[in-house]
Amino acid sequence: MAETLDLFEQPNRTTALKQLANFVPKAGMSYTSKRNYDFGPANHNYVSQLSPFIRRRVLSETEVLSSVLKKHGLSSSEKFVQEVFWRTYWKGWLEMRPSVWSEYQSDLKRLEDQIMTQSGLRRSWEMACEGNTEIDCFDFWAKELKETGYLHNHSRMWFASIWIFTLNLPWQLGADFFLRHLLDGDPASNTLSWKWVAGLQTHGKTYLARRDNIFKFTNNRFAPNGLSYSAPALPGIPHPGLSSLNLHNTPKSNLKTGLLLHDDDLELSTILNGLQIDSTIAINNANELSPWECAKSVYKFVNSLIEDASKRYKDRIGTVKIVKKPEEIIAWSEENNLDQIVTAYAATGPNATMITNLNRLGLNIIQISKKYDQKAWPHATHGFFRFKEKIPALVKELGLTS
Repeated sequence: MAETLDLFEQPNRTTALKQLANFVPKAGMSYTSKRNYDFGPANHNYVSQLSPFIRRRVLSETEVLSSVLKKHGLSSSEKFVQEVFWRTYWKGWLEMRPSVWSEYQSDLKRLEDQIMTQSGLRRSWEMACEGNTEIDCFDFWAKELKETGYLHNHSRMWFASIWIFTLNLPWQLGADFFLRHLLDGDPASNTLSWKWVAGLQTHGKTYLARRDNIFKFTNNRFAPNGLSYSAPALPGIPHPGLSSLNLHNTPKSNLKTGLLLHDDDLELSTILNGLQIDSTIAINNANELSPWECAKSVYKFVNSLIEDASKRYKDRIGTVKIVKKPEEIIAWSEENNLDQIVTAYAATGPNATMITNLNRLGLNIIQISKKYDQKAWPHATHGFFRFKEKIPALVKELGLTS
């Protein structure tokens, strides 16, 4: 059975930097040739396992890319560099189409009602989530995910395909299952990846989990029977039009300023530049990812990383109080007579929704974005392959090569 990954047991920036140093030598040809193989939960040696830390920007994309590119150059590390930019692309794509996230959340509320009233759907959903489908690889991955908070990327694709096309379960419930348990669960990457498997992201293009492919890339560990032989695209609607990005907000240096920490971005140097912070608060919003409670391991992981960031920046931000409810942020702002609250830019998801709602209630929260997002997100207007053409120029523009 799946073993808990020691890497995520005591998460902090020091652990993340050690893992980055361990991976960098493998990020060239080793990653390129072995990245698609899932050798099992204790043997993810050919992938970085950095995604939970990059997801919260305990490690930034720029420092990860810079470390890899300085060692290997772009041509030798192209596949890994593209994987980092895939997540960037997904975030930019959703940021310009936030209604896709809202639609997904509405679908989940509808499905929550159906699960309560339709015993057949509820039973099938529960069996899939518990890993009791009698599809050996699927059941193993369901349990591995719940026990470790991590799945190899190829296994995520197989799992999603089996969920949708073999078990005939709604893709939204599968995406929710991932988001509640993945330590690197990201609203953009997770939602849009599931839509892609279902044929809803690149319309008509689906991903079919095949027995021979699973056998090969699990190193002969699994050869499942009973998988669907076809993957017809699910019916969907056209993508919404593009919304404009608002990434260039600037706080005023002469106002009494509070700092709000959230788990979308715990790299604070850009935010703190030139500002005096009078008081700091942090919120763990993990339980807003789903109508159902997120895994305790996810909540604990987020809390640990917030506490780590609080310690690392303590000299500049003071003591940090971690809260669970947005109402506590309002009370904190009033108690400290704050004129403005600065925070890292929250991409589309629970934190972004919370910040929007708090501003509507009268708070003055200013989101400060990173140069990386400012440069990359505007290119996520179409498919990834058009975005991919911009990667060499982005690497140069961001100064990521030696």
